[in-house]
Amino acid sequence: MRHIIIIAFLFLFVTAGCNNDSKKEKNTTSTTSNDNIKKPNTSKTLPFIWEGSNVYFLLTDRFNNGNPNNDESLERTKETGKLRGFEGGDIRGVIQKIEDGYFKKLGINAIWFNPVVEQVHESVDEGTGNTYAFHGYWTKDWTKIDPNFGTYKDLKKLIEIAHKNGIRILMDVVLNHTGPVTDKDPVWPDNWVRTSPKCAFKDYKSTVACTLVENLPDVKTESDENVGLPAILLNKWKKEGTLEIELAEIDVFFTKTGLKRSPKNYIIKWLTDYVRELGIDGYRVDTVKHVEEGAWSVLAEQAKLAFAEWKSKNPDKILDENEFYIIGELYGYGVDGKRYYDFGDRKVDYFANGFDNLINFQFKYDAAQKDYEQLFSKYSTILNTNLIGKSVMNYISSHDDSQPFDKDRTKTYESATKLLLTPGISQIYYGDEIARPLIIEGTKGDATLRSNMNWDSISNSNTKSLLIHWQKLGVFRKNHPAIGGGKHKMISKSPYVFSRTYNKNNISDKVVVALDLPKGEKTIKIDSIFPEGMSLIDQYSGIEVNVSKDSVRINSDYNIILLEPKK
Repeated sequence: MRHIIIIAFLFLFVTAGCNNDSKKEKNTTSTTSNDNIKKPNTSKTLPFIWEGSNVYFLLTDRFNNGNPNNDESLERTKETGKLRGFEGGDIRGVIQKIEDGYFKKLGINAIWFNPVVEQVHESVDEGTGNTYAFHGYWTKDWTKIDPNFGTYKDLKKLIEIAHKNGIRILMDVVLNHTGPVTDKDPVWPDNWVRTSPKCAFKDYKSTVACTLVENLPDVKTESDENVGLPAILLNKWKKEGTLEIELAEIDVFFTKTGLKRSPKNYIIKWLTDYVRELGIDGYRVDTVKHVEEGAWSVLAEQAKLAFAEWKSKNPDKILDENEFYIIGELYGYGVDGKRYYDFGDRKVDYFANGFDNLINFQFKYDAAQKDYEQLFSKYSTILNTNLIGKSVMNYISSHDDSQPFDKDRTKTYESATKLLLTPGISQIYYGDEIARPLIIEGTKGDATLRSNMNWDSISNSNTKSLLIHWQKLGVFRKNHPAIGGGKHKMISKSPYVFSRTYNKNNISDKVVVALDLPKGEKTIKIDSIFPEGMSLIDQYSGIEVNVSKDSVRINSDYNIILLEPKK
């Protein structure tokens, strides 16, 4: 990759200036007019913990266009189905929104974006219209950044700017497959990939040793045989002038790790380079159940080593003492499965194979079927018993879930309240906070979920009020690890009041929250969470109160109270 290295024993010296750029609704929660809404307090409080984080997931191409000059790259100019080509969003666009303070106001402390490595150059029609790899999941070369998304320098700057703003970066990684085969994108050798059979999903083998769909070559991640590099890559690197650097770095990696030069280990090398060089904080791993669990253990081990190496070389840039964090997309996994995923003929504990967290595909159903207390107590119980030391990531919508919690965007306030106050990690999908439409006329398949970010709608007063609701809850979550990582306890059923407490690793945090309250004056019990006479702030209204007789009295125009100690 575009690394700055000194490899003495290979007699190769690469200076710091060497080719760095070419290488790598309806309102269900009462509010008042926007003029009277207090903006959220965005001050930083307690240390960051992943279990309580507030993650923002975006599709780079659909979020914000920061550099129109890269909109038409690699001759990707064929007509496509609606929302199936590149729309112009890029890494610089994400940087702009970080610098504008958009994520800070929303309480975001981690950003996950789709893979930005180089994608196949040609378009493909899978039955839903001619499509280019705007989504980032059709890899051509793991060592390069796709020019439609930006450059290696752009990615480096994004991470630096994010870290300066207290935001961690989750890199989306694909180990399972290459991109589709086209006239411009030849198939890789047989010792690297299989092109059949297509997955039947009947048992473990028919889910792992197979191709997800037609024409999506499956990397032979089960192989431990030494294999040579594909001529496709060698010729490409030679043409780009990076061949010697790539080969030298590969030699260093395999000499240092002692790993075999198998297909999965090459890719692991390329993926961990971004951690080693740039300080990526974690991975969101794609298609977990389609790869042997042992491969994930190797990826996790190498990523953690790479992160430790980056920290040792960049002591002035370290945000905290957290280890590298890995979230898995184990499609179909739900929190009810606790530590296991059942293939029918085999149960696998992916938490024991490198994963700190799994995306919880069950949350949308729980959120629809359970009231606040049922939802919160269930998740708190599982996370603090069966999943101690681990977590799940909850979401209400995503890029490939055709049945989101609120597809019509009629429960946008409820969506925010349930997602951001449920134990576990919260994942906001870009536009959830401003009701980006999830039904786009004229689209086919998942394109309807992947429209351009509706920035213009923020000027609408109703949208602005909704955004502020998300911001207040998001900032409260960000400032209090107890929300996502603590223990839940109901204080009273009516009015509904609960506490969250967190006491781990020398971090102590506690909050009291009340929901579905009447407007105007209300009194809520504190359950001795805060001592008599203590000054508290309701972060939703901004009102300061004192604890009296184990209660607080607040007169506000909202039906939510978010109590924390006054600083």
